[in-house]
Amino acid sequence: MLRDTLTILSRRFSWGQFATLAALLVCAGGMLAFAAIMDEALEGGTHAFDETLLRALRNPADLSDPLGPFWLEIMMRDYTSLGSHAVLLLIGAVALGYIVMLRKWLSATLLTVSFGGGMALNSLLKLGFDRPRPDLVAHLVEVHTASFPSGHAMLSATCYLTLGTLLAGVTHHRRLKAYILGIAIGLTLLVGSSRVYLGVHWPTDVLAGWCLGAAWAMGCWLVLRAWLAWHQRRRRLHPPGEGHGPG
Repeated sequence: MLRDTLTILSRRFSWGQFATLAALLVCAGGMLAFAAIMDEALEGGTHAFDETLLRALRNPADLSDPLGPFWLEIMMRDYTSLGSHAVLLLIGAVALGYIVMLRKWLSATLLTVSFGGGMALNSLLKLGFDRPRPDLVAHLVEVHTASFPSGHAMLSATCYLTLGTLLAGVTHHRRLKAYILGIAIGLTLLVGSSRVYLGVHWPTDVLAGWCLGAAWAMGCWLVLRAWLAWHQRRRRLHPPGEGHGPG
């Protein structure tokens, strides 16, 4: 039944139409979810949830000891670096250089606005909300900024989802598109989860970061897609050289 439904939908809608609809849903849903989490978190309504989840990931007899073997803690410290400013800036610079060499100027603009805008927005939100870091459990990595929303969660969502949509857009195989987007989503979830495991963020910080980062990435992509559609429509209505006969 599900396969038949998907087949019918794939016949009625092109990949571009499906991707646009999905991006709209992610953008709108992400913004609404972020607003709901923000409202509850600032009023203290998420405290019980946050505290329960943080405690569940620690040894009840010693809250400085995370659950699992020591190698898992080491792996989580490594994984969390995939969402750091330094690593994301490096990935973004490498990707931007490659796109510029291909002369894909619109994609380069999307990457720059998405990355740069996401980092600026996260910094402003942290300053505005100024939520303290969790003091319930020991921090397993060093932190210096405010807690809400999680920068690692938000910026990894912005970075990896933006790159995922750009890469998925250049392949015609649906399985490859799904694989690329699946990797982007997986990396985003891994980075955010590591922040909670390491005790440096409340779970709602990460949830808010995921929602806003995904909404920002999809919003930037939708703006680019709308501009491309407008530009193509304009070229069809006014082909180059139209109305310019020999002098």
